[in-house]
This record gives sequence, structure tokens and C-alpha cells, in this order.
Amino acid sequence: MSDKKVNILLVEDDYLDIMNVERELKKINVNHPIHVARNGKEALNMLRGGEGEARISPAPSVILLDINMPKMNGLEFLAELRREPEFSHIPVFIMTTSNEESDRFEAQRLNVAGYIVKPLTFDSFNKSHSSLDSFSLFLDLVKLN
Repeated sequence: MSDKKVNILLVEDDYLDIMNVERELKKINVNHPIHVARNGKEALNMLRGGEGEARISPAPSVILLDINMPKMNGLEFLAELRREPEFSHIPVFIMTTSNEESDRFEAQRLNVAGYIVKPLTFDSFNKSHSSLDSFSLFLDLVKLN
């Protein structure tokens, strides 16, 4: 087992969705620190350590990102993240209620690791190969066994 500290950044504005993600991660024994940002601007401040936000250290190993948020949406955040060499390598999993093809295309263009339609439930990953592949990659990133 690795001693490497793993941080997860959850960028989500809906309190119930935040609780759901935390609950689902606990169900699969993912107990790493989860840092929550309510929008893309707040998330960038948490990564950079600006505007009154403490810098997440070490940088997150993975980001779970909602698309539809106020101030700076998920795709805007992702575009900014990919422009910053320090953070551009972080795997990002999009979580959204949107089935819009334009959202999926833009997320893929910005090199997302996976695309999960909410509500998030890891039990449902058994029903979809693409989701299962994303889930396996997610587990590899956060479960350092």
C-alpha cells in the first residue's frame, strides 16, 4: 500500500449531489480527503491558493466535475485547467444531468477521463461498459493498493 496522499476535488454546486458523491465513495471504501468547490472559480482558487482559499496540497489526484454551475461552469473550468501546466495532467471525470452531445464533445475535446450521468451511483456501473471503464480508471487513481 502506498503512503502517497491522495486528494479528490469535487466541483459541484448542489448540496444533495455533494452528499450523494460522498456517500457513494464511502460505500466503495474510498476514504481520501474530498475538497468541495461550489463553482469553477472557487475550484481554481483552491488549486492555486488564491482569493482567501487555502491551496489543496498535494494537488488533487482526480477531479469530479459538474458541468452546470454558476459563476464559472464546468467546461469553462476545464478549459482553464488544461491551460495550466501544473494542473493540466489531473484526470477529470465529468458528472452531469446533461445528455447534450455538445457537452460530451467539448468534454472529450478537453481530455476528460470519463463522463458520468447523474445521479452518481457506483452500483449502476455494472450496466455500462463505458461507465465501467471510467469507474475502473477512477478506482485506480484513488485506491492505491
